[in-house]
Amino acid sequence: MQICKTIPLTTLAVLALAMGFTMCKVDPKIVPTLPVNDIKEIIPEGWPQPVYRFERNPLTEKGFALGRELFYDPILSKDNTISCGTCHQQFVAFANADHALSHGIDGKFGTRNSPGLFNLTWHPSFMHDGGVNHIENQPLAPVENPVEMDEKMANVIAKLQSSAKYRRLFNDAFGSEEVNYQRFAFAFTQFMGMMYSYNSKYDAVKRKEGTSAFNASEQKGYDLFIAKCNSCHKEPLFSDFSFRNNGLSVNPNLKDSGRAHITLNPLDIYKFKVPSLRNIALTRPYMHDGRFETLEECLNHYTSGVTNLLNLDPQLQNGISLSDQDKQDIIAFLKTLTDYKFLFDKKFADPNGQ
Repeated sequence: MQICKTIPLTTLAVLALAMGFTMCKVDPKIVPTLPVNDIKEIIPEGWPQPVYRFERNPLTEKGFALGRELFYDPILSKDNTISCGTCHQQFVAFANADHALSHGIDGKFGTRNSPGLFNLTWHPSFMHDGGVNHIENQPLAPVENPVEMDEKMANVIAKLQSSAKYRRLFNDAFGSEEVNYQRFAFAFTQFMGMMYSYNSKYDAVKRKEGTSAFNASEQKGYDLFIAKCNSCHKEPLFSDFSFRNNGLSVNPNLKDSGRAHITLNPLDIYKFKVPSLRNIALTRPYMHDGRFETLEECLNHYTSGVTNLLNLDPQLQNGISLSDQDKQDIIAFLKTLTDYKFLFDKKFADPNGQ
């Protein structure tokens, strides 16, 4: 008795091919849920009180998560190609790796280097010229800058309001689907304000954690730093956030007047905000226009490269005296300011895994 029919070879081939396609189908991309724990205000021991506090903008996991989504979303730009994360990359302390000047939509170049982002709640002003005086207003500047995102905030709000995803996220964070600038700013500030960097080797040494200690070169570099550099780059934030002319020659292509661009005060011409030196080993290229590739070049400038004397900071009238060995020791110390915990903290990563 025949209990099965013979199946033609061609039919078997078709079935095998069909099964192959089914079995070899590429799985959909799985994006892990990023942690948002430890969302709380932190003031490390020995640090001053921050300028911005969260009393009127209470920190929540949902608010932080919304801010993170916004930070990495190119929807903020006119052509939906540029996000904040484009020019502020976590692996280099939210600076822009290897880019002297910021890049915007349509391949446009800005006129300044993208600074690292961390410990922002201590900043009394933002941008190299201090053109933004409140952290909640800071995102407005790149969004509406014609060579960065070149968008209008009203359009951004409209795009977010028309997005089912963002209506849900705003509802989760603020209790309703309404999108407005205050909520946008609150969420952004919760994300950026939590970018604390205070766990470098330097911090461990200062806190006397375990066996943490500077080696001989780092210790000498630290002593030299306190004697030669700390008047502007004050511990523990490694900036006094003032505006100073550090003697850089004027770039003829940029003709950047610095702080005077905002104040219109001739006494502010060529003055720029003193940057924090935390994570400085990673945030090259250096200076407001990204002219220097190495820390050696930066120190060489201060010993023999000061040329722009208009409104020059008085402390630099005669440059800074450093031997070649002094420079190497200072650089060894500066490398202890790298905070690897901050660089690899997943809660600050792109939620889309890109």
